[in-house]
Amino acid sequence: MSSSAPSSATKTSDPEPGSAAEPSWEEPDRPTGAAPTSGWTTLGVATGSAVAVGVLAVALGAATGWATLAGLVAVVADSLILLCYGGAAVRAGRAQLRERAAAELDAQASHNQLQKLIDNTAAVIYMKRIDNGRYLLVNREWERLFKVDRAQVIDMTDQGVFPKELADQLRENDLWTAEQGRTVQFEETAQTDRGPRTYVSVKFPVFDSSAEPYAVCGISTDITEWKQAEAEARRLAAELETRVRNRTAELEASNKELDAFAYTVSHDLRAPLRSLHGFSQALQDDYTDRLDDTGREYLRRLQANVARMGHMIDDLLNLSRSTRVELGRRDVDLGAIADEIAEELAAVDPQRQVTVVVREGLHAHADPQLLRLLLQNLIGNAWKFTGRNTEPVVEVGRCERDDQTFFVVRDNGAGFDMRYADKLFTAFQRLHPAAEFEGTGIGLAIVARIVHRHGGRVFAEAAPDQGASFYFSLEGHMTEQPAQVAQPALVA
Repeated sequence: MSSSAPSSATKTSDPEPGSAAEPSWEEPDRPTGAAPTSGWTTLGVATGSAVAVGVLAVALGAATGWATLAGLVAVVADSLILLCYGGAAVRAGRAQLRERAAAELDAQASHNQLQKLIDNTAAVIYMKRIDNGRYLLVNREWERLFKVDRAQVIDMTDQGVFPKELADQLRENDLWTAEQGRTVQFEETAQTDRGPRTYVSVKFPVFDSSAEPYAVCGISTDITEWKQAEAEARRLAAELETRVRNRTAELEASNKELDAFAYTVSHDLRAPLRSLHGFSQALQDDYTDRLDDTGREYLRRLQANVARMGHMIDDLLNLSRSTRVELGRRDVDLGAIADEIAEELAAVDPQRQVTVVVREGLHAHADPQLLRLLLQNLIGNAWKFTGRNTEPVVEVGRCERDDQTFFVVRDNGAGFDMRYADKLFTAFQRLHPAAEFEGTGIGLAIVARIVHRHGGRVFAEAAPDQGASFYFSLEGHMTEQPAQVAQPALVA
């Protein structure tokens, strides 16, 4: 058994295997104190009295000349004295024997109770003498694990049970415990029929009436499964750390590729687009009178597709930026951002009269630039898809759903069929034809990435021609609560 605790105790040699062993677990050479001696005292008094009477009778006979009579009196007196005192001595001796037998029975009963107690525990329990290392006591679990009967182990030391290296370590631990004079904990390993098992052993010295340690008691609990689980957890943690490190390296490589892509999109692709736009504008300005209606229509389509390609490049850059930019959370007034975006849309499309309702108390803990990008896409979509409604309404508010607070952007526009809702937040997926509503199909993918980067959720509810509601949450502390958290209604 190997031990995790150091031991500075001096090693002592174990006795020869054939030497005498204690048959009991009682403490050795224990002083028993003054045993009852009333029987021997009575007999001593009787003998002394008889001798004194004899001496007195001899002296009286010599003085009176009646030696025979004096001797007879002495004999009778001595007999009576010995008879009386002898009976008392016999009675006292019998009482002493009964008391000793009762004490032995009590001691045996206590021993049996102790043995039953330790036999019915799952821990390994044992007691060994300090002077020679011989076992005084083992429990049934010890017998089961090490295949040695308790009647045999009384004559054995650890050398007779375990391999030498393990036995020496156990002996060293026992001596260390005795030297410390207190409870000590070790981690020890023993070979059993189930293979090597690891135990946490709590050992403590047992003292005699002179306050000297004469034995060491140990209680060992099997922690093999726990140690195996701990080793497995460490292995999994190391494996996970390796996987995370590899994944991080892959993400860093992907981010570098995205940076290169963003650079290519923003520079290399925009250059030919600018050339197309410039030449098409020159045709329109300088040669429009030379073109027939068909030529002017081709030119218009060319300019429209150049503009559409420019918007797509902007959206791709925003999609890349929403993934790569460092997240910097702070308290943000979401309502103020929504008002600014609504004003910008109204300035770009002044002929439309759209009612935009922004509820009060819309505050979040989020990245302000990404949050603005998110709202630009959601409010821009609501503005776009209400284009065929005579009384368009867009609302920005908050509500409670499933015990969670969500921000919501609603409109009363074209809506969509919920059967296709799983396509909403995927790049380049459109639920409406481009001829009906222009767009690149990237905006909601940007929204989803921003929400997920904040640790939130995003989903939508809609019906064809009945508008749509987009819900999103942003993980983090909500700095302000609105006066009324009930789900807001559309305001015409």
